Amino acid sequence: MTRRRSLSYIGACVLLAACPRPRAPAPLVPVPLASVERDSAVAWTHTTLPRTPTAIRFRWRYEDERVKYAGRGSARIAPFDSMRFDYAGPLGLGSGAAVVIGDSVQWADPEKNFRALVPAIPMLWAALGMIRPPATDAAVLGAQLVDSVGNRRRVVWRFAQVQDTLDYVATDSAGRTIMLEAEWRRRGERVARSRSYLDAGQRPTRARVDFPSGGGARFELTVVAIDTAAVIAPALWRSRR
Repeated sequence: MTRRRSLSYIGACVLLAACPRPRAPAPLVPVPLASVERDSAVAWTHTTLPRTPTAIRFRWRYEDERVKYAGRGSARIAPFDSMRFDYAGPLGLGSGAAVVIGDSVQWADPEKNFRALVPAIPMLWAALGMIRPPATDAAVLGAQLVDSVGNRRRVVWRFAQVQDTLDYVATDSAGRTIMLEAEWRRRGERVARSRSYLDAGQRPTRARVDFPSGGGARFELTVVAIDTAAVIAPALWRSRR
């Protein structure tokens, strides 16, 4: 290389080395946790679940490094572990449906579209302000943190299995939960993180789920209506048609 080109090359390397690298997001739970009886965690999760059949209607947006979609959807929930999830894009295009029991997808139509839109079932429940009880083989840890600013309290839970770890942080103010955050790690790698905001009745108003390992994918929903006296036809659990 000529001297001028050599100097330019060296200068470019120096500039690249000096540029700050993107910082990884801080862990959701940055403090040590103590072991807690599983029954306490199960009792807490039940307070987040609806006690009557409930229908949640929402607007949604999804984007990753390749695509952006938006539309409307609904989640019909039968206590305590069953959800019928429907979604559609603009003008009804790209519609689909699925039935989720606990953390398992019983069926999805079309399956590929649903799993692309909702790649993490625990995060879907958390986005709707609901937490599934810990698995029977999960180690349960927890803590309570008091924030002197605004007199807020944070209730922290961790459900840890061999491969999967789920962290939850519920921020309470004046005796009610106003924000619910969740993080799912698989074999130490962050799969997804969610944040949901709740109203005075501790029902979801809006949420966002980020998937750092999925090309920066993001799923957002804004609740437009909640029906706590919904009637869910038995046929809806079997097929979308």
